[in-house]
Amino acid sequence: MDEVEVVVAHSERATLRVGDVFFKVDGDPAHADIEIRAMGMAPVPTPEILWHRPPVLAIAAVPGRALGVLGEPSPATPAAWAAAGAVIRTLHDAPLPPWPGQRLEGMAPELDRECAWLLDHAVLPAEVIHRNREIAEAALRPWSPSFIHGDLQLTHVFVDGDEVTGIIDWSEAAPGDAMYDLAILTLGHEERLDDLLAGYGPGADRDVIRAWWSLRSLVVARWLSQRGFDPDAPGCEFDVLRARMQDG
Repeated sequence: MDEVEVVVAHSERATLRVGDVFFKVDGDPAHADIEIRAMGMAPVPTPEILWHRPPVLAIAAVPGRALGVLGEPSPATPAAWAAAGAVIRTLHDAPLPPWPGQRLEGMAPELDRECAWLLDHAVLPAEVIHRNREIAEAALRPWSPSFIHGDLQLTHVFVDGDEVTGIIDWSEAAPGDAMYDLAILTLGHEERLDDLLAGYGPGADRDVIRAWWSLRSLVVARWLSQRGFDPDAPGCEFDVLRARMQDG
């Protein structure tokens, strides 16, 4: 029997890998439903769905390796990052999925709640939190919705050489802000933004992408901390927030 690898596990979901098969167990059946529907609609490389028996979804592994991980330099070539940008543009230009997505309403109150939590727990200097709250404001503007992946971490984009072989984990896919996807993919790897946008093409707003770096890092810190992840690990969310203090 192949060795069982725990890819991720917390109170809401777990993903196990056995050989070339990933088994995703999720307490919310809506996540698997969205993932299946999104992969069927997305005009980009996605994994093969092997079977679905709630609460388990079995998905085949995609060839290649991820663009990278937080805290380490990406091993992928500039051409691979550009290829990822082109694939993401194809997704963003596709017809919207027919379910609700990101909404501007409620984002500012959520951001303020999470900033208050960070201040109350003194996990970062107050000036870092306040400065990033100011930067994040640029993301809080109306947008024309695109078909977004919604959780486009660089561990979710696989490449083989300079070719994208698959994008995984589609449970957050929805209509939303295209700049959010670009920001999540380059979070902690800001030096790769130029390569990504070379393939993505015109229309990207760098100020909004930077704003999403701040907003995402601020609002996700508590969630990560309460589920056993460390936002203060090298190259992760707190380092992203600290880096904004040096932006012009």
